[in-house]
Amino acid sequence: MIEPAAAPMRWIAVVVLVGLAVHTAVTAVRHHRDPARAARPDSGLSTPLRAYGGLLGLTLLNPMTIVYFGALVLGRQASDGLDSGGEVLFAAGAFLASASWQLLIAGGGRLVGRLLAGSRGRLVTALLSAALIAALALSTALS
Repeated sequence: MIEPAAAPMRWIAVVVLVGLAVHTAVTAVRHHRDPARAARPDSGLSTPLRAYGGLLGLTLLNPMTIVYFGALVLGRQASDGLDSGGEVLFAAGAFLASASWQLLIAGGGRLVGRLLAGSRGRLVTALLSAALIAALALSTALS
């Protein structure tokens, strides 16, 4: 029942994907040639401190993080004979490890974002995206 419509639908998908690839590439080149056209509003996470705070807030609100640290603390209480001071040091160490990881992610993201947010970075990213979409269209056409 689906077989008669499969070939026409595949070719429609190919046409749409090729159109999307061409549109992406043309728009990227236009924006690269005329940077005023590509102007974007400043994002809310534009400074490293804001990016870190946003990422830290998301981590703290993540229910899996709460469950993980809860299980970790309760599991340590069951298996270790730590006194209250040891438990406080353990919690502080876990917090510092998490905070340093968040700082690394936020700083790395900011660095990569700075590289990709420039005119050349946006052009390369968009052209790679267009090439990937075109490859998907070719794969669909050949299947």
